[in-house]
Amino acid sequence: MTITVNGQLHSWAEQSLSVREILDRLSFSFPLIVVRIDGQLVSKADYDSARVPDGAVLEAIHLISGG
Repeated sequence: MTITVNGQLHSWAEQSLSVREILDRLSFSFPLIVVRIDGQLVSKADYDSARVPDGAVLEAIHLISGG
C-alpha cells in the first residue's frame, strides 16, 4: 500500500494498516494527535480499528497546549 502522510509518500507491503499501526511505524508518540483520513476525522477510540486504504491521504496533527 502507498499512502500520503502529512504530505509525504509512504509505502508498506501490507494492503491496509490501522491508524495505530501507521502512527507506531512513523514513531508518532505525542499524547494529543488529531487524525484525518481523506478529510474525515478519526476518533482516538477508533485508531486500532480504523483501516487506512491504499492511496489515502492521512493527516496526523500534533496538538500543543501551553499557557
